[in-house]
Order: sequence, then structure tokens, then C-alpha cells
Amino acid sequence: MAAWRINAWSSPRNISTALMYSFAQRPDTVVVDEPLYAHYLSHTSSGTIHPGRENILASQSSDGKVVVQKVLQGEYESPIVFFKQMTHHLIDIDRAFLDQMENIVLIRDPRLILHSYSKVIDNPGMQDIGIEMQYALFRELQAKGRQPAVVDANELLKNPEKVLQELCRELLIPWFPEMLKWKKGQRPEDGVWAPYWYENVHQSTGFQPFKERQFELNENLKPLAIQAEKYYSFLFDFAIKADN
Repeated sequence: MAAWRINAWSSPRNISTALMYSFAQRPDTVVVDEPLYAHYLSHTSSGTIHPGRENILASQSSDGKVVVQKVLQGEYESPIVFFKQMTHHLIDIDRAFLDQMENIVLIRDPRLILHSYSKVIDNPGMQDIGIEMQYALFRELQAKGRQPAVVDANELLKNPEKVLQELCRELLIPWFPEMLKWKKGQRPEDGVWAPYWYENVHQSTGFQPFKERQFELNENLKPLAIQAEKYYSFLFDFAIKADN
């Protein structure tokens, strides 16, 4: 099999780390955790405070061009390389490299994102939650005949095996049942930001069963959730469904 480079473009507070752990179980794949995080931190105009900022900047290159070159041309020990990416990290960077890769857009109900995100970061904005950028990225690649696969977090949790099998089919890579389970605890592929964000997934050994969640979103976040809903609804129509 020829070298295969895959980006999974996620919103924050999604199940992107679980998806990365899933791909890490494949015998033909290595995974890379958020290679553009330092680039984002050094270029964003957002006033959001990110936990562990200095450690992140010290752990990887903050030059997006250098990162992209490594993503495309770096030496890896497996034919498939899976890059867990945050869509909001795509700022001040030439996105032409995406045409040379396979891309996944990992979406989640924006109300759930905001409910979770606000526990770690105060007053997130549209730039922080990344869903508008997911929409723009999808339309951009779709127009070039490179439409990304779309995975919705809830649909994946409802039927991990079915959704992952279909995702592998769309990516033109083989399916491995090993993708459904991993060992509990920290993993070597974790970024240095893991202590701030990965506590729950470190307690898991696979995708957690889907559960409907009841909660009340903070009043200050409701306008942003309404604004983000139109982008989520558009993308959800293209998502791999658990029941068909």
C-alpha cells in the first residue's frame, strides 16, 4: 500500500482523541496529535487562555510551513499516517496541502461542545469552537472534488463498528476490528496538553456507549450555539449514519 496521509479535522471537546486512539490500534498506521497547535497559539488573535501554553510552544514547531512540510514529506514507520487536527488551528496557513491528503471532518452538536468547552475555557467564541471553519473547509474541498468524509460524534458512539467500517471504506483503507478497543491510560502519542484535556478518554478502553444528555446551556453561550447550529446541520446531512 502506498503512503496514505489522513487529517481528521475536529472541533474541540469532541471525541477526536478517542478516534486517534482507535486509528493507533491499526497495524498499518501511526498517529500524530495536533501538529499545528503551536502554530495556532503563535498566530491566533483570540484572547482565550490555553492551559499549558508555554509547554505546547516548546514541544513543537510554531512555523506552519515547517509543520506542513513534515506532514506531507516526513518519514514515518507505517504506510498510513493519521493526523488529529483542530480545524481552528488552520489560520495564516496555505491550505493547498489538503489537496494532497485524505480528510475527515469530525463534527459534534455545538451545544455539547460549548457545554464541555466552557468548563475549561471561559467565554469561547466561534473561532474557538471551529465549526464555521469546518463548514468552510468542507465546502472548499467539495468544490475541488475532494469532499471529506464526515463523522458525527453521536453517530459514531451509537454504532462504532458500523461507522468506522464505512469511514475506512470511504478512505479506501482496510478495516481492522482492533480499532474498537485500546488500553486504558496515557498513551505515547498524546501531546503535552493531555493532562488538561484527556482525563476522561484516559479512563476509557473503547468508544463509550451513546447516552442522551440533559443539561442547560449557560445563557451567555446560547446565541453562539444558535449561530453554530446552521453549520452543524449542513454538515450532519453528509455524515455517516449509524442506522443505514
